[in-house]
Amino acid sequence: MAIKRLLIGAGAAEDDLSNLPVGVRELIDSADEILVMAPALPSRLDWLASDTDKTRARADERLREVVAQLEDTDSEVKGTVGADDPILAFDEAIAEFPADHILLVLRPDERSGWQESGLIDEVIDRFGVPVTSFKVE
Repeated sequence: MAIKRLLIGAGAAEDDLSNLPVGVRELIDSADEILVMAPALPSRLDWLASDTDKTRARADERLREVVAQLEDTDSEVKGTVGADDPILAFDEAIAEFPADHILLVLRPDERSGWQESGLIDEVIDRFGVPVTSFKVE
């Protein structure tokens, strides 16, 4: 399963790469290039009030954590903080980085927000590339 370009939508960060599901780890290890995109993911109230500075700062922290974890892979790894709307964030990332595969890293159920509702199906329908997803526990 060789992947040239893997886009990781990081809504969460796993504490340790050894905790990743086997298939996910194989997907990451097989990629030549990886773009990690961390969407801002504001709460509905923060989004409505346009108060997204703190969520962008958290997305930047999450991005740095995931990119640092991937530095031990043989892949070329880049990262970007995405828009507040996850689909817009994916649109922008795909425009810059036409991925062969998308990996969605979702927040656990107790921390998931309104942005995750229907996200997997929308990403599958919109981008026409294989999608793998898992929730961080």
